[in-house]
Amino acid sequence: MADWSWVAYTALEALVAAACCLGNVLVVCAVCVGIRDSLREPTFCFLVSLAVADLLVGVAAVPLAVLLDGWASLTPDLCLLLSCVVLVLTQASVLSLLCIAVDRYLRLHTPLRYKALATQRRTWLAVCVCWMLSCLLGFTPLFGWRNPSSYNSTNSSSSPSTCTFLSVVSLPFMVYFNFLGCVMAPLLVMILLYVRLFWSLQRRLKESYPQTRAPLLRERRLACSLALVLVLFAICWIPLHLINCLLLFYGPQAVTQSTLYAGILLSHANSAVNPVVYACRIPKIRQAYRQIWRPVFVRLSCCHRDKQVQQSIAGRQANHTEARGPGGESNRIRI
Repeated sequence: MADWSWVAYTALEALVAAACCLGNVLVVCAVCVGIRDSLREPTFCFLVSLAVADLLVGVAAVPLAVLLDGWASLTPDLCLLLSCVVLVLTQASVLSLLCIAVDRYLRLHTPLRYKALATQRRTWLAVCVCWMLSCLLGFTPLFGWRNPSSYNSTNSSSSPSTCTFLSVVSLPFMVYFNFLGCVMAPLLVMILLYVRLFWSLQRRLKESYPQTRAPLLRERRLACSLALVLVLFAICWIPLHLINCLLLFYGPQAVTQSTLYAGILLSHANSAVNPVVYACRIPKIRQAYRQIWRPVFVRLSCCHRDKQVQQSIAGRQANHTEARGPGGESNRIRI
């Protein structure tokens, strides 16, 4: 790959990482601080889990993606460990989205039992289970399902070598286990849940009276926003997995390095897009954003106003000094 292309890829990764960090820190602050009692609602707890996973993409996954591009000499074991971190974060995002879909489904279809089922303790327990299961699934290559070519007799696990993701992670693992089992299967379940959810909401809206439609309309707007997050996840991540399928079935010549980098960038960009979706589609988070940014804008406005006042005072003093003249007397014309 040409040097300029690698520079462009690295620069875009840096921008994506900065956007991931800034946007998702803002989401966590908005939910935990800006929205009162939001953590008592399961949906917002799972949104925090998703935002933390997206934040870690900017903090860890993006730097590792640049590092695991053949720019570091590491032992195969350490290279494999760092490669699995990216898989853990992807799986955490998938399972958080799945929990959100299940929560909205239960809220609509079991309204009488929902509060008893979705307690705060059970919600946070579900978040912990999501992350534990993500670690178990993401670190599966450490238990043996790895690329055997990096562990041959001439390249032992203790000798450093050039570290790349596909040199240690097996393509059959990425296609058959990670893509089909850990990504596509949950996505299909989520699609079925949202289809059932929207069908039920549409039926209830037709049967309801005008004065009882407001809660159903709010539920539909929130469901549309969360479904949009799911659609964007699929759009951003499936191309990279399809690239892995091409590499597995047709070999390295089937995909150019530029195409592979574009797929990696698109998958990382998903973590930077989610905070924008929350701001545009979820009123509570948009209002919390305003509460967080309002003091900053007020302070900047005050600083700008103080600077203008100081400049005005300095200008008046300069004009007054000029009018007095060098001798301290007024420069008025004497007759």
